[in-house]
Amino acid sequence: MEQLEQIQLTASHWVFLLVILAIFVSIGFRKGVIIPSIAGIFMLGLLAEAPHDGGLNQLIFAVQVVFRALLNAGTELFDIMLVIALMVAMLKSLQHQGADRLMVAPMKKLMVGPWTAFFVLGITMYIAAAFFWPTPAVALVGTVLIPVAMQVGLPAIGAAMAVNLFGHGMALSADPVIQGASRLTAGAAGIDTTTLVPYTLLFSLVVGGVAITMACLALRRDMRSGVLEAPKGDEVFSPRSAGAAAVQTNTVKEQEEPEAGPYARLFAIAVPVILLGIAGLMIYRALFMPDQAIRGGGATALLGGTATVLLVLSSFAAHGHHALDGISTYTREGFFFAIKIFAPIIPIAGFFFLGHPAHSAEVIGASATGYLFDIGHNIGHYIDGNVFLLTFGMAFIGLLSGMDGSGFSGLPLVGSLSGALGTAANVDIHVLAALGQVAAIFAGGGTLAAWAFGVAADAGIAGVSPSALVRRNFVPVISGIVVASLLAVFLLI
Repeated sequence: MEQLEQIQLTASHWVFLLVILAIFVSIGFRKGVIIPSIAGIFMLGLLAEAPHDGGLNQLIFAVQVVFRALLNAGTELFDIMLVIALMVAMLKSLQHQGADRLMVAPMKKLMVGPWTAFFVLGITMYIAAAFFWPTPAVALVGTVLIPVAMQVGLPAIGAAMAVNLFGHGMALSADPVIQGASRLTAGAAGIDTTTLVPYTLLFSLVVGGVAITMACLALRRDMRSGVLEAPKGDEVFSPRSAGAAAVQTNTVKEQEEPEAGPYARLFAIAVPVILLGIAGLMIYRALFMPDQAIRGGGATALLGGTATVLLVLSSFAAHGHHALDGISTYTREGFFFAIKIFAPIIPIAGFFFLGHPAHSAEVIGASATGYLFDIGHNIGHYIDGNVFLLTFGMAFIGLLSGMDGSGFSGLPLVGSLSGALGTAANVDIHVLAALGQVAAIFAGGGTLAAWAFGVAADAGIAGVSPSALVRRNFVPVISGIVVASLLAVFLLI
């Protein structure tokens, strides 16, 4: 690799590096990283070149930088927050009619044994999670299909692994439809979301494929040896929500199911047909009509607009003329869900976005450089194109950043580091960023952190311990990430 001239690092660069170190320490102790991120933004503002002289003016400028950094991150992420809120609001309106149960009910007929149950449960979860995100999807899929899967012989831990690996693992790490995760990573890396998604999809399928294969082999071994037994009729869980499970008989379960509304069947058919049709249209145009391809913000707008129209129609179907009041409840619940996910991410993204030259110039001013990109430029002299070190280092950083139990809070970090180190080493940033994203979300989004909400929801809905689920996932998921890292090395050579 051609040697590049070293960049002179300033006090701001060293502060940026020390804050990253503080964030890693906080993650190691399973503490939040919002305060270190905000403190880092404030210190960068204090050290930056202010428009006016004087200590008081410098302090005022630093306080303004904190707000502008958060606003910049919020502006970058708001469209994704909005489309997630609208999708969840639409799902809530379908639940009121009972259409959500009818949507997944036909999959029951395909469950004729434990292994068909495992894959029907997992694939249904993947599709639902791709459109509605995993946490709402597990309430939709789990409550209807997990009891059936257990009735045909799939142990509860097997059902939990199916929804967890397919949903909070493969679907969330790739996020192929809504693209919220990829937008966050790409924004920090300074690349286009559309070009990142194929790589995240590839690595998520590799990690998921390896993990699911190994998980099935372990389940099969333990079922044959008697370590895991098929649940008896009185042991079948019929959970009330994604956070808890209750042991009930089938009779009680059927009595608690809400009666389907008059238009429930219509919406149960129309909604998946429309959403799958939109996904098919986007894929078709991307492959065969690239000049009319629906990408990036256009794809987000199409999904969000469709969800809004379906939300309005579903609200009228559920409430009639009272829909004018009823729709506000669904919209509120959708926004609560989206804000609950992204509110802690915005301050973290606000700090790491300053590592990119375009964002730092937008927030601090033209005199500001991309702090992390400059650091990465200098580190590139020592890496000297060692793709093995780069890829496995990025996978490890992704795993470590995901151990806070979020998965998403680490994406600005892996995106920024990928952009900085990839540029300095003259390798494909997309490969590094996608690998880091998939590792971070598999770890914390999640399948490996027992304290992550994804693990708790998936384990709770199947009536098993989150720790037991993580123990089952550990070797398969780590093996998948190692294989994906080797694939990344091959792609970068």
